[in-house]
Amino acid sequence: MPEGLLAALALPGLIWLIAATCLAGVVYGFAGFGAALIFMPIATIFIAPELAIGAFAVSALISLVTLVPKAWPEADKPAVLTLIGAAFVTMPLGVWLLRIVDDAVLRVIISAVVGVTLLAMIMGWRHTAEARPAARVAVGAATGVLGAVTGLMGPIVILFNLGAGAAAARTRANTLIFLTIISLLLLPQMALQGALGSAAIWLGLLLLVPYGLGSLLGQALFDPAREVLYRRIAYATIALAALLGLPIFG
Repeated sequence: MPEGLLAALALPGLIWLIAATCLAGVVYGFAGFGAALIFMPIATIFIAPELAIGAFAVSALISLVTLVPKAWPEADKPAVLTLIGAAFVTMPLGVWLLRIVDDAVLRVIISAVVGVTLLAMIMGWRHTAEARPAARVAVGAATGVLGAVTGLMGPIVILFNLGAGAAAARTRANTLIFLTIISLLLLPQMALQGALGSAAIWLGLLLLVPYGLGSLLGQALFDPAREVLYRRIAYATIALAALLGLPIFG
């Protein structure tokens, strides 16, 4: 049996990592966001942020099959591709910060980012700037740094998309496609800087099935008429994950 697989199977709290991944997939499937906001705070209770980020990025491979094909026709493709391109350019800086910042500090940062994002969504925050290409480039660039250092690709883009005034289905599709593709593009960036070990790859492959099943269930539950209900469920789940992720727990 490969050494990386043995290391992944021996990780403390593996069953909780699997449960968190499945829950994250369900929320991601019906809301189009929130997977990393749920997974990262919980995962970093048991494993180092670098390992959690790499593994979760690998598990995102399944979304290319389960979610992206259905979302692609509904998405604003030029807008999404602009965000992805800008984020990819700035990711190396985020990966470098991930490698040098202390794990305990990263846990605090992760929970803080999740908490601020959740508060902004609950309060109905909306940006006032028009969703022009320059704004998308800035949002993508900021996401590349924040996402690589914390594993949270969603916060800035989620808030930006929520203020764009698009229909719920298009907003969900834009966010879902961006988060899936940019998570995959993070993998070569981490590998180039030596931040992607074999344990992360094997753990990601182990989490791929529960994440995929959860996202399929969430997608089956999605109904634009129930957008408010989905948001409330997502908010409550994200809040619990943020609290559990604080360093005072474990």
